[in-house]
Amino acid sequence: MTPQSTRPNMQLTHPNIMLTCTESDIYESLLVLDDASILELGCGKADHTGRIAQRHQTATIIAAEVDRVQLGENLAAAVPENISFTDFGAESIPLPDASQDLVLMFRSLHHVPLPRLDDAMREILRVLKPGGYAYISEPVFAGPLNEMIRIFNDEEAVRTAAFDTMCRAVETGMFELANETFFLVPVIYKDFAEFDRKHFQVTHSERNVSDAQRLAVERLFNTHLSPDGVKLAQQIRVDLLRKPLLSSRYPGTSDTVNK
Repeated sequence: MTPQSTRPNMQLTHPNIMLTCTESDIYESLLVLDDASILELGCGKADHTGRIAQRHQTATIIAAEVDRVQLGENLAAAVPENISFTDFGAESIPLPDASQDLVLMFRSLHHVPLPRLDDAMREILRVLKPGGYAYISEPVFAGPLNEMIRIFNDEEAVRTAAFDTMCRAVETGMFELANETFFLVPVIYKDFAEFDRKHFQVTHSERNVSDAQRLAVERLFNTHLSPDGVKLAQQIRVDLLRKPLLSSRYPGTSDTVNK
């Protein structure tokens, strides 16, 4: 397990996560989504996008995804009219300054190229209105499910880098830390074939899983197998960052108070 961060007020991991819920429970409790202008970066299959759009029909959502295969599927799907799909990354956002109430990143910050992580935070700051929020959830590098996935996709370094980037953004005053929440999301697999489909057969990454890795994952998977399948939980951390009302220290921001 990754050592506990010593950053003040921010933790990379948590030793005893008690809350089990869906991610929608978290963002519904933290954010005001009605009437909001929302930018989602790295929307993937747009599960959260669609859920938010349907529940909050007065919100307008720009959902960006750089994986062209997934973007094509999103564009071809029937979706609510308040969603617009597009194809830019967090490190270069072609939207006006101070145009968004909320920026959402569901487990996608660590997919930003490492040399561009700070650029991504500056871009998020730029497009947020003063007082606006960046909701960033990231998987925690811990737990039985993580132990299986790390065999073929070890993301410890990139997840730590994403966390360090957020910490720098708070420590330098770019953002204010409004909330940090750890929770568990139940994950159920009927069998190993379902795990294979969800983790090995993805379009946004080239897995190149070897036979030895696949066998090692299957062996570990089977240690959790019961007649009801495999029931695990993914550990998630949410950092809710707020753009200060006065942000003139940073290029592309203004001192205008959000009305």
